[in-house]
Amino acid sequence: MQRELVAARQRDEVPDTLILVEHPHVITLGRGSHRENLLAVGDVPTFEIERGGDVTYHGPGQLVGYPIFLLRPDERDLHQYLRNLEEALLRTVADFGIAGDRNPGWTGVWTAEPEPRRKLASIGVAVKRWVTMHGFALNVSTDLARFAAINPCGLEATVMASLASLLGRPVDMDAVKDRARAHFAAVFGRAFA
Repeated sequence: MQRELVAARQRDEVPDTLILVEHPHVITLGRGSHRENLLAVGDVPTFEIERGGDVTYHGPGQLVGYPIFLLRPDERDLHQYLRNLEEALLRTVADFGIAGDRNPGWTGVWTAEPEPRRKLASIGVAVKRWVTMHGFALNVSTDLARFAAINPCGLEATVMASLASLLGRPVDMDAVKDRARAHFAAVFGRAFA
C-alpha cells in the first residue's frame, strides 16, 4: 500500500497523506539491521524492509505512522525531516503530560526524565524521488515485554517505554491519533482529511 501511495504521490495523483495504524505482532529489519539483534523472535513474522535503521518490533498498542509526503524544495534536508518527525511526536507526548526529549546520536523520542532515559518512539524512513515512506512507531500501550525478542534499534529491550507505562494508566489510542495528526499538520504545514 505504501509503495502504491508513494508512486501515486510522485505522479501528483494523491495529496500528502499520513497513515496511522496499529500492526499485529511483527518484527522489521531496516537497511542498517544487524542479525545479532534478533534474539528470540519465535513465531513472530520478520520482514526485511527498505527503511533506514535497525531491528524493531511493531504490535498492538503501538501507533505506527507512515507519512507519504512530497518534500517541497525547501524541505529537502533529510536530517531536518527526521528532526521534524521527532518534533511532532514530542508535541504529541507532551499533550499527555510526558516531557519528551531528543537523545543526541539517536533518532527517536525519549523521556527527558527520570533517569535512566527511556525510548518512546522509534523512527526509520525511506525517501523515493523526494516522497517519504515508512516513518515512526510510538509506544502508547504496547506490551513492552515483546521487545525482549530483539535488541530494538541495537539497544537493550529495557530502554523501551510507553505512554501507559510512564503514566501508570490506560491511554486512549484514538486520542493519541488525533493529537499526532494535529501536530504533524502543524509541524509539516499540511492538512489531512
